[in-house]
Amino acid sequence: MANTTSIPIIDISDSQGDQARIAEELVDAAAKHGFVYIRNTGRDISVSQVGQAFSISRTLFQSPLEDKQRCKIEKNNQGWSGMHSETLDPKTQRVGDFKEGFNFGAFSNNRATQPVPKSIEPYEADLATFRESCHALCCKLLLLFGIGLGVNPSDFFTRAHSPDKASGSILRFLYYPPPSAVSSAQEADVRAGAHSDYGSVTLLFRLKGQAGLEILTPANSWVPVPVCPPGTENDPTPPILVNIGDLLSYWTNGLLRSTVHRVTFASSERKNDHGAGLVDGESATDPRYSIVYFCHPTNDTPLTAVPSERVRSFQGELATTNAGNPYAERKVLTAEEHLKMRLQATYLQMYSDEGSGQKE
Repeated sequence: MANTTSIPIIDISDSQGDQARIAEELVDAAAKHGFVYIRNTGRDISVSQVGQAFSISRTLFQSPLEDKQRCKIEKNNQGWSGMHSETLDPKTQRVGDFKEGFNFGAFSNNRATQPVPKSIEPYEADLATFRESCHALCCKLLLLFGIGLGVNPSDFFTRAHSPDKASGSILRFLYYPPPSAVSSAQEADVRAGAHSDYGSVTLLFRLKGQAGLEILTPANSWVPVPVCPPGTENDPTPPILVNIGDLLSYWTNGLLRSTVHRVTFASSERKNDHGAGLVDGESATDPRYSIVYFCHPTNDTPLTAVPSERVRSFQGELATTNAGNPYAERKVLTAEEHLKMRLQATYLQMYSDEGSGQKE
């Protein structure tokens, strides 16, 4: 069994009960690890919602190739991305990620505002509801971060993430084929390259038993992140894994940590730079599905100083805290500019014929 992380598990379902304590625990976890498990009791996002989302995801990726290609990802970061089309760690990857993805942008009147495969058109209202639930949970977390950091007003972050204004927030379905289906993979290849997320906070939903996610520790070693950490094995659904994105780390002067992570072809024999090994009870032999919600501030949000003495006192430590994350160190004007910068580095082929300053 591989060594695993010590990421805290926090139950925020009754955050009104002891809000200050929960907020402090969240900030401590985000500052130390950049990740935190949120126990999913079904109060914020129901077990049935999560189960249905995974069912829709399977239907989507089993759609005919031509139907998915009709929805190919565009520069608005919405649509389908095929195998190897995304390269999350272009400096070290010899080939793009071994995965497919589908990004959903905003919905309007329970309908997608982008092309979607015909197979999932009957479920657009369900997807819209699930996306709304994800965003509401993110806003709840952002309020708690505001409280824990002593931000005045405490809803400073939440107000910047209005669901009624345009933003880079994305609901993403991911499919990683089983190793047996990718015979071209070499030992050094990974399913998703090492990266940090782009936005404010990320919600990750996973299925029991599916291995692969690893984080880079401050000691510069890779360790796996269990789907069900000890104490959650009997919960109705695995906890939601939350991590801090580059933008929120930048915004808080590096106090909240944006941690590098990746997805590997994990195996019990593979304990080296290309894989940290398997967690007991997990396997990488089957297809891997995951669902992610990337929460971003509204596009026109200026990344001005956070009104918090704790954040201000952390001034000057950003470069040290986010070593290896150059995106968090660059001065940006708005949330939209930050996102565009990151997308251009990830989708090399899409942007290869354009100058970096061209607008979408």
